[in-house]
Amino acid sequence: MKTVIIVAIVIAVLAVIAVIAYLASRRRATQRRHRAGQLRTKADAQTGAVDAAQRDAAAAAARAEVARAEAERTEQQALAAERGMQVEEARREDSLRAADSLDPDVDHRSDDYRPGASGSREP
Repeated sequence: MKTVIIVAIVIAVLAVIAVIAYLASRRRATQRRHRAGQLRTKADAQTGAVDAAQRDAAAAAARAEVARAEAERTEQQALAAERGMQVEEARREDSLRAADSLDPDVDHRSDDYRPGASGSREP
């Protein structure tokens, strides 16, 4: 009979422990649901900040695109100016070569000849 009482007490204690564990688990789940709700509310409050950040990022990307286009246009202008300068230098050199070929004081056939480097500049 003592054994039956001990077994009944152990079963009752285990049942009480199981009920306590079940209640604690439900309480933790309720607390976690509540905390999750708070975090969702906080995240929803940040929606305006996210939207503003997205608008700022889009505006910055648009400004960057405009700057890239402007830089490309400016680079094309610089290349055109460089080509224009080279054409003008070639014209100048052609004029100097023509003058040097007429000038009897300039040996325009020598290996170290440079257009306009030596020669009279008299009118």
